[in-house]
Amino acid sequence: MEEDIQKAVEAGKITVENGEALKLLPAGTWCVHKSWGFGCINEINFLVNQVTIDFKDRKGHTMQLQYAAESLRPIDADHILVRKETDLDGVRKAATDDPKAFVHSLLRNFDGKATQDQITQALVPEVFNQTEFKRWWDSTKKALKKDPLVSVPTKKTGTFELREEAVSMADELLMEFANARQLKQRITALDQIVKHFDSFEDPVSQLGPVVQEAEDIARKSLRLHTSQAFEFILGRDEIVQAVEGLEPNEGALVLADLMRSEDRSLTDVLEALPAAKQKRVIANLPSAFGEEEWVPKTLAMMIKSGVRGVTEIARLLQDQGKHEDLRRELDRWIRDHSVTTEILYWLCKERKGEFADLVQPSVFSAILSALERNQFTDERRGGKLHDLVLDDRDLIPDLVNDAEPGVARDLMRRLMMTPVFEELNKRSLLARIIRAHPELEAMMGGGESTSEKEEALIVSWVSLQKRKREYEEIVNKKIPENVKEISIAREYGDLRENFEFKAAKEMQRVLGRQRAELEVALARARGTDFSKPDLSRVSIGTVVTVRNADGTTDCYSILGAWDSEPENGVISYQTAIGQGLLGHRPGESVALPTETGQRNVEILTIEPYTGPLAAHVEDEEEATV
Repeated sequence: MEEDIQKAVEAGKITVENGEALKLLPAGTWCVHKSWGFGCINEINFLVNQVTIDFKDRKGHTMQLQYAAESLRPIDADHILVRKETDLDGVRKAATDDPKAFVHSLLRNFDGKATQDQITQALVPEVFNQTEFKRWWDSTKKALKKDPLVSVPTKKTGTFELREEAVSMADELLMEFANARQLKQRITALDQIVKHFDSFEDPVSQLGPVVQEAEDIARKSLRLHTSQAFEFILGRDEIVQAVEGLEPNEGALVLADLMRSEDRSLTDVLEALPAAKQKRVIANLPSAFGEEEWVPKTLAMMIKSGVRGVTEIARLLQDQGKHEDLRRELDRWIRDHSVTTEILYWLCKERKGEFADLVQPSVFSAILSALERNQFTDERRGGKLHDLVLDDRDLIPDLVNDAEPGVARDLMRRLMMTPVFEELNKRSLLARIIRAHPELEAMMGGGESTSEKEEALIVSWVSLQKRKREYEEIVNKKIPENVKEISIAREYGDLRENFEFKAAKEMQRVLGRQRAELEVALARARGTDFSKPDLSRVSIGTVVTVRNADGTTDCYSILGAWDSEPENGVISYQTAIGQGLLGHRPGESVALPTETGQRNVEILTIEPYTGPLAAHVEDEEEATV
């Protein structure tokens, strides 16, 4: 063959470089082509200047000599592709009998390194089916982590590498920690050391420098990267607790002290921590703030926390015997509609548990208020609760089953008016109420439902203009920007693994929902400047002064559906207090809801509201939709 190759070079049919490549491709050689894949050289015909290759899915494929020399890569007989073709049973036996040695040979086939996906594609489905591979790979990967000749990646997308010289797992972990430059990389390396500390033969001497380094990094990062500083201290403490005889240096940072020093921003720090580390910090709240302070401090954090934080804080309070403190605060938050979507989500998920008695119709009203509040601030915060209400078909029946007919009617009316659910979803939710209260079915179809659905929302011009600006920003700015983001993200490649594309599409769904719900709300809204209210009784646009049983007085400005400034006494006519006062006259006694029940007040005076929310827009038509 070499003589034929030499003649082809001299005749100018192929270059010298092509000739050298063809020497490695005699008939019978296994090879790989970037497009056609795996195959075997069947014949080389120098007379017609062709190479014939039997590819797996294309037998007898021909190529010109020059193209074959440039595009075909010869592979050895011990390559996994060849072994599967010639001795599949032997491959299965080798993989089962000695998984580590088998992976070594497999990595050599990939020039010493391969991803998990590459390994999967090499073995599935010929060697193992998907289920068999997962079982085999889970046990093999555990063995590889202790193999000094293989570097195991910390991420699923990383590469497994075959080393030339053996390196112990302990040495590898220490090298990764020492060589990492970014804070996140160092935290990941520290977490791996914590996870595999039993790999260290002399942990006191080997991990002592790691403990000191974690302490030093935490001090340097405390001001600008507080949550990462917490992670280093948590990692340091885990190592110290696991290794007998290893202690932090005198004057080292203490987690409890760190928590107290970051008192004001502790909730934000917790939200930035992974779930397991967040749980550990929350567990230290009693020791950090002491018996007298930790409960109120923890409850104040709960109202600001995400779902994970709420769940862990609730569990801590219950484990510490603080059920009544938590119950009292939950009841107060629900009554005054200050409860967050995260707390409501947790309470609804746990509604059969310790606080089942709190799961009453008032919770459904609080859910609607919380979702409406988040709709115009941060829609993503209420997403889990919104989806839970739709997906958990037993939730609404559980909330309204025991409701008085009048209360159930008010809740149904409230659901009809809310803008937080799309119309089709809203009808499904209304049907769930009707299953619990069949007497309300007329509200869905007959005379009452028509008037209820078309009932206007009375709002101040100021709040109406604010909602209109939010709508215009979504339609004219956020949606066009999102369309552009989707177009750009689509160019990044495979949409199945394209995080940017998925995030942009999710935002498209959010914006679409916000737009639709704003359109419904604005269509029902009727702006007013609260002029000429009926002062003979409490009405929308009046300022009511009431006297409490202890002789003190309170002042409430009863305004529009979207007006709420509790610190200034401004409340919506749709709130429980607003509904309790409406229609009553001076001198009458009224029962108003409180945190623990009701309080009786006497209406002293009713005056017209003249505050800033009574401002009138120049163009009323522009403010309505």
